[in-house]
Amino acid sequence: MKTTLNLNIGDKNWDDQLPDAAAVSENVFQTVINRLKPEFLQGKKEVGLNVELGGDEEIQALNRQFRNLDKPTNVLSFANIDDDDFFDALPEMTEVELGDIIIAFETMAAQSAELEIGFKEHYIHILVHGILHLLGYDHTEEEERKEMEALETRLLAEFNIADPYGEKE
Repeated sequence: MKTTLNLNIGDKNWDDQLPDAAAVSENVFQTVINRLKPEFLQGKKEVGLNVELGGDEEIQALNRQFRNLDKPTNVLSFANIDDDDFFDALPEMTEVELGDIIIAFETMAAQSAELEIGFKEHYIHILVHGILHLLGYDHTEEEERKEMEALETRLLAEFNIADPYGEKE
């Protein structure tokens, strides 16, 4: 199955911190899809993803509009599988657009510094997290959280990134 990632860099800080953002993002997307092989994507020719690398101001406005939270966050995911007619239309689709991920530079950079991990490594973690949301994973309930964190940890190991949740256990 072919993966297509549409990347938009809306904040110039990304170019300085992650000049290979396109290659890194495409590699992460391909790895997640190839390792998880989501059942609902079986038989599809192409799967697409939109990623916006923006800033806190943009993500705060979206967070306010869609989640009623007037503050920035590191990542927002808008999954097409959440649309009422997605699974009804799925059998006819040969190409599937998973949705949109928006990542805020300032919040992500601050977290990276606070956690004392590399910017690129933290970006990969945040992108994996966002893609999992687009595939239907969540962390609102304890069991969901454990499943999602285990998947993130397994996928991050593909990039030689340590378990980000190891300290919690």
